[in-house]
Amino acid sequence: MSPRSASVNEELRRRSRERLLQAAVELVGERGYEATTLGDIADRAGSARGLVSYYFPGKRQLVQSAVHRLMHRTLEEAVEREPRTEDGRERMARAIDAILRLARDRPVLMRQHMAGLLQAEGFVQCPEQQRLAEVLRDVVVRNGAQDVDADYPMLRSLLMGAVYAMVLPNVPMPITTLRAELFERYRLGWEMGVPPDTAADAGETCETDLSRYFETGEGPGAPSQRRA
Repeated sequence: MSPRSASVNEELRRRSRERLLQAAVELVGERGYEATTLGDIADRAGSARGLVSYYFPGKRQLVQSAVHRLMHRTLEEAVEREPRTEDGRERMARAIDAILRLARDRPVLMRQHMAGLLQAEGFVQCPEQQRLAEVLRDVVVRNGAQDVDADYPMLRSLLMGAVYAMVLPNVPMPITTLRAELFERYRLGWEMGVPPDTAADAGETCETDLSRYFETGEGPGAPSQRRA
């Protein structure tokens, strides 16, 4: 049997890393950060324990990368969904709704993520975080920002603050209140995006199959691909 080519080996490594990211999101969402071990994540992913250390320096880096991947793909899917639009205000509304819905639907996961960001190391500089930043900056640009370097971190901070307010134990703020504040700031109509009080939203359940967010590749419509 001939040895595998370099490209095949690279694809296998990428898939292995993706499975670890997905397993981390699933387990932390189910059990919380402290109750999830690297061994648990490796078992869920069907990987050897040593592979976790090969790809990630530790659990915090793995979990933060995993959540950033989920956020990146969720945000990208939301702004590029059908019907496609180049309207910057509608794309901003979709982006805000996507992040607020993650906080509403996955409070345990997002609470652990916010707690991790407050550690001394702050953001983990990983490909997932960079892709999330790229999609969010693209939203800011398309919304007509005059100073992207100032407006992007402001939007990021506002979204982080809203997520934090939604996942506080015992005293979470409702999604409608926070959405109204953000929509007023960016002069967006309540009917834009996906209003949380629509009939379709009322019957919505939290998605359990996250596999499409962790498939290999950048996903359709990524800003880097559109501008290539």
